[in-house]
Amino acid sequence: MSAYQSLCEVVSEISLLTSTEAVLSWDQETYMPSKALDFRARQMSYLTGKAHALLTSAKTRKLLDKAETEMPETPTQAANVRGLRRDIDRATKLPAQLVQEESETATHAKAAWVEARSKSDFSMFAPHLEHLLSIARRKADLFGYADEPYDALLDLYERGAKTREVAALFAKLRPQLAEIARGAVARSKKVKPGVLKGRYPIEKQQILNREIAESLGFDFEAGRIDTTAHPFCTTLGAGDVRLTTRYDESDFLSSLFGVMHEAGHGLYEQGLPGMDFGLPSGSAASLGIHESQSRLWENHVGRSRTFWAKWLPRAKELFPHLKKVKLDALMKEMLRSEFSFIRVEADEATYDLHILLRFGIERRLVKGELAVQDVPKVWNEEFRDLFGLTPPDDRRGCLQDIHWSMGGLGYFATYTLGNLNAAQLFATAKKNKKIAASLDKCDYAPLLKWLRDNVHAWGAALTPTEIMQHATGKATDAKWHVAHLCERYVG
Repeated sequence: MSAYQSLCEVVSEISLLTSTEAVLSWDQETYMPSKALDFRARQMSYLTGKAHALLTSAKTRKLLDKAETEMPETPTQAANVRGLRRDIDRATKLPAQLVQEESETATHAKAAWVEARSKSDFSMFAPHLEHLLSIARRKADLFGYADEPYDALLDLYERGAKTREVAALFAKLRPQLAEIARGAVARSKKVKPGVLKGRYPIEKQQILNREIAESLGFDFEAGRIDTTAHPFCTTLGAGDVRLTTRYDESDFLSSLFGVMHEAGHGLYEQGLPGMDFGLPSGSAASLGIHESQSRLWENHVGRSRTFWAKWLPRAKELFPHLKKVKLDALMKEMLRSEFSFIRVEADEATYDLHILLRFGIERRLVKGELAVQDVPKVWNEEFRDLFGLTPPDDRRGCLQDIHWSMGGLGYFATYTLGNLNAAQLFATAKKNKKIAASLDKCDYAPLLKWLRDNVHAWGAALTPTEIMQHATGKATDAKWHVAHLCERYVG
């Protein structure tokens, strides 16, 4: 057996540990009873520690050294060796105690966040954020960075990204996005709201959500949908991708777009090379690429006129009070833009402003320029500057996102990067006449195949930049996203 094959066996064992941890994490977010929290935190910490120990062991590092001296049989093998070198070198910099501490802290922090959010009391979550922020800074110092600690954290989610480059991009985009948002909101004031007013029973929403997710290509023999406080998608193992959403009986679009977003993530996970599960070639390239898939299906497909020409009749069957609603009226209501408090419920035209807010705040937190206790005040001030509104409470302000409770500092920038990638990929795919024609018929198989071939199949064997270059012929460029927003929301 070659060193590469032996290394793959070790990676396979590690993936058993990490995927088991993912099962426990999913259970915590869905069905776990509250009294199980302390033991669950120990379980998670144990599994995380075991996976880290195996990844950084002398045996694994020797196998990696030997695999690098062997002549790789394929470009994929070579990419896996390079990716594992990066992963192992980075993991080796972290003491096992710190890895386990982060896992246990995050488990408790997520539970604290849920309670703090329900009571709209940031002070209940603040000590947990302090602890996670301390861990994040220690990790950044251990990883090393060129300019600022945030570089090391951002790289965990968007391989190769630099804080100064992302900050410069966002600074350039901010006035354009703000102008589009103002124009879209002003235009939407002419649209009378309430066309979709009524009650939408959860069980009927579930039927519609499943049918639509299935029509996109999501395989329910390899996945399912459950209910949680904050929608997410997670992979529990090869052939097991879980979507979650939350429901509002007064708004069926909220859960539907949540499902379409998470189904986009799920389609990517289901499209990764299953035989390479756990290896770089069987893993997502980055969160910016991951988000491109979710935003493409949610927004470019799900908010299109052709999509609703097909699905409005089915919605009317499930929700009879919609029978008199015309397609034009639905589209005007659905594409209404307004400044609102909740990121996950924001329309396309205002969404990126939510990300710019979060990116700036967490960057300052990591640099030590902003104290945790001051987050609610600063959040509200900056929100008012961007949106002209002040959040009425913490629940609709700084407590609305789960990410910090998971230790996900450095994550938020990838949402806007994902929006840019989504617009660029969709515009490129539509140049294919077969794909364009199939979209007009709500046949999504050709689009999904194109994404499978040009994005999913590569896993992390290519960098995010290389994937965009391969798929579109160009590095990520904001012009497609800006053009899309202008066309759809400003006219």
